[in-house]
Amino acid sequence: MNYKKLLFALFILTAFYSFSQEEIISNYDLAAKFSPKKIAKLVHSTSVKPHWLKSADKFWYQYKTTEGSKYYLVDPYKKTKKELFDNDKMARWLTEITKDPYDAKHLPKFKFKFIDKETAIQFRVNSKYEEEESIDEEMDDKEEKKLKKKKVFLFKYVLGSNNLTLLSNERAPKEDWKKWANIAPDSSIVLYSKQFNLYWMDKENFLKVLKDEKDSTIVENQWTKDGVQHYEFGGYGRGVDNDSIQKINDSKFPIWGHWSSDSKKFVYQRTDSREINDLWVINSIAKKRPTLETYKYHMPGEKEFYKREILIFNIPSKEIKKVEIDSTKQQYISIFSKPVKPSDYDNDFRPTLLLSENGKIYFNTISRDRKKLDICVADVNTGEVKVLISENTNTYFSREVKPIHLIKNESEMIHWSERDGWGHFYRYDSNGNLINRITSGSFHSFDLKHVDLKSNILYFSAHGLNKNIDPYYEHTYKVSLSGGNPKALNKGDFNTSTSPSDNHNFFVNNFSRVNTAPKSELRNSEGSIILNLEEADLSALFGIGYQFPEPFKVKADDGITDLYGVIYKPFDFDDKKKYPLLEYVYPGPQTESVNKSFSVRMNRLDRMAQLGFVVITVGNRGGHPHRSKWYHNYGYGNLRDYGLADKKYVAEQLASKHTFIDINKVGIYGHSGGGFMSTAAILVYPDFFKVAYSQAGNHDNSMYNSWWSETHHGVKEEIDDDGSMKYVYDIEKNQDLASNLKGKLFLVTGDMDNNVHPGATMRVANSLIKANKRFSLMILPTQRHGFGNMSEYNFWLRADHFSKHLLGFENTQVDIKMINRDIPKKNKNKLKD
Repeated sequence: MNYKKLLFALFILTAFYSFSQEEIISNYDLAAKFSPKKIAKLVHSTSVKPHWLKSADKFWYQYKTTEGSKYYLVDPYKKTKKELFDNDKMARWLTEITKDPYDAKHLPKFKFKFIDKETAIQFRVNSKYEEEESIDEEMDDKEEKKLKKKKVFLFKYVLGSNNLTLLSNERAPKEDWKKWANIAPDSSIVLYSKQFNLYWMDKENFLKVLKDEKDSTIVENQWTKDGVQHYEFGGYGRGVDNDSIQKINDSKFPIWGHWSSDSKKFVYQRTDSREINDLWVINSIAKKRPTLETYKYHMPGEKEFYKREILIFNIPSKEIKKVEIDSTKQQYISIFSKPVKPSDYDNDFRPTLLLSENGKIYFNTISRDRKKLDICVADVNTGEVKVLISENTNTYFSREVKPIHLIKNESEMIHWSERDGWGHFYRYDSNGNLINRITSGSFHSFDLKHVDLKSNILYFSAHGLNKNIDPYYEHTYKVSLSGGNPKALNKGDFNTSTSPSDNHNFFVNNFSRVNTAPKSELRNSEGSIILNLEEADLSALFGIGYQFPEPFKVKADDGITDLYGVIYKPFDFDDKKKYPLLEYVYPGPQTESVNKSFSVRMNRLDRMAQLGFVVITVGNRGGHPHRSKWYHNYGYGNLRDYGLADKKYVAEQLASKHTFIDINKVGIYGHSGGGFMSTAAILVYPDFFKVAYSQAGNHDNSMYNSWWSETHHGVKEEIDDDGSMKYVYDIEKNQDLASNLKGKLFLVTGDMDNNVHPGATMRVANSLIKANKRFSLMILPTQRHGFGNMSEYNFWLRADHFSKHLLGFENTQVDIKMINRDIPKKNKNKLKD
């Protein structure tokens, strides 16, 4: 054998497969270049958010590019798009009046209010600099600081005029009341919570609060007296530590509920959670001693449950009546609200109204095991209840359940159901009798946009109706209320998002794919294009080397089901090299983290690719609800392992297709459900997934919240010998497989995560230690479920982990220079807590 030739061949082979240390360090720099903060400087607006006015279907919007923000007014009937004002002139006027310098690219952030029958706008601008005109030379620093204030300017601009009018220098009224006041639709009374009870004050006293909340003449009225913690009328939510609770005991808090349109009734769902067990997190770096945070948390299979009741408060008489439902029954309750008109979205005052204007309360109940759904109506005067529609399933009703839509003076209603395996709309009379189904077929009807009774048309969004494109792409359709073939109003091989006017005469259509620049247009009710509005400016992003990712379609592990994903490559990609494969996962079942539209948020995956990896995201059976109910519910009863075979098989298919993928170096990572799945993957397929990075994972779903766990995995109802009901929940856990670990696992959790408790991660760590396994663990102090201001730190921990174990490069520097070099030296010791 010619050993020289063999050594040369091995050298060539090694060069083909590996990265040099210099290349990997360069990859770190490339990943740093695409940090979220840096991307934000390169890409600004990617969609048009219309602010619909109350007349003539007009709207205004702001659109920001690297040239600054511009504001436009659109008239659909005239087919015109005009600048709301001239930026150069506005900058000049503001500079002349405020004495602060402005230019057309650097205007202040405006919050407009349309006035004078929408012919003018009103807005405030705060001076950038403090006024010093009244400073006395003999004042000390504290007195001087009190007098120094930034001046406020209240302006009016008449659209199309050539001047800006200064109305006053009055400061905007304080809006602390928005944190607690629930104002009746007619403004006659304000409700709020105090010491766990319902309080009220009339309009006269509320106006006093707006002027001076410390006014001693303000009269407060206590309505209820039986409110206690965890069986209260309103109050504070989760996230308050035990020490702080004592300090806020006498504070005002909101009480959320539904108003009748005449302001005479207030409907409130009261929940008794006193029997629910406590859970705790600890702030270990509090100012002095660590502080404890206690909250109620129901875990799957626990006998105790929330007791729910619906109360009707009679505003004139101050009587309280209960809706006639069994509050001891273990069930979920949702009261239906009246939809808000798009032209009201910007209203300062927007009370939540009951769906009905005719003295009825529409709501649904779902059994604890999520298998039974009832659509109900209650009389707002008597509390008497009638069940209108009942449905049953062998799997579950979930958050996809939608409220009914009332039409024809409430003589009819539209109900959404998956009874035939696909989401569709059905038409009923007010007594719950089926009139006809409106949509049908092997596609997923999604959101009811509008009903036009004059033309007998339903406008709605749907997925999967066009079989030639990605079934996740959303489009808007119209169909007769009597049924028939839907007509697409925004065709195209894109994912779309629409924002209609009040009557759906027009709608803004934002559309893109992961590999196209987002565009926005205005269409009418027939789907005809009225105006092309915007195309996102990605020039600066491409200028630093950005490249679009690539969508792909493969088969699931059954060889039949189509799965859809996206592949992200390094921007310095070389098809002659071999790249380790990373899978970013979130298994659902309530969603799948597979991008369908272009978004700057995609950089969280693009960045990982820049380190020298090919990164993919792909769906799995048991994932997104926007496909068939079979697809969505596939994982029912097997919540740990249901998606793993698909993730493995997809990687194998892509490696067979692409020679640049190294199938012997496969890593996996994710957050929350993805943290759960990535750990499960490296333990269930230890010879395939070599490296995993698991963030905030619900590894032990027997201690995760019961709503998610019991819904998607299932809970069995059984009768004890004494005749009482018990709930049996049994699920496989990640820690049960600790002895399977062969690869490199990194577990991360926030120590104050009150959603997925850090105890789930600790249980996996405990089992791994007992199994004598090497692994890595990071506890992020004070962080909740999303990791907050430690997200960037977490990114580089993840980068180091995969770089070390898949690329063979270990970064041993103490400082994370990629973060430090973006921090001004004078602030390096002032990092946020």
